[in-house]
Amino acid sequence: MATFTKAVTDSSFEAEVLNSSTPVLVDFWAEWCGPCRALAPKLEEVAQELSAKVKIVKVNVDENPGTPGKYGVRGIPAMLLFKGGAEVGQLVGNHPKEAIVEFLNKNS
Repeated sequence: MATFTKAVTDSSFEAEVLNSSTPVLVDFWAEWCGPCRALAPKLEEVAQELSAKVKIVKVNVDENPGTPGKYGVRGIPAMLLFKGGAEVGQLVGNHPKEAIVEFLNKNS
């Protein structure tokens, strides 16, 4: 079970992501998605290392279809970065941990 990442639902997305005072990286994923499962431990490490700077949450697209549709998520894994309630960047696919950290440092 994830320790540093948090599950977010369609109903909690606004409170957890859009109203957050810190930048939030949202990982859109599904249980059946191999690249999503491979990405999860890397995101857990990044969440631990950058906990003072950014919050990382996960949205299961099968259980929460509304949010991915609203933000145009067509493929997973997809990571969208939100700051001040607005989307400020995105990464699609299973990226190396270093690339995720660089993306967060540049955009958050």
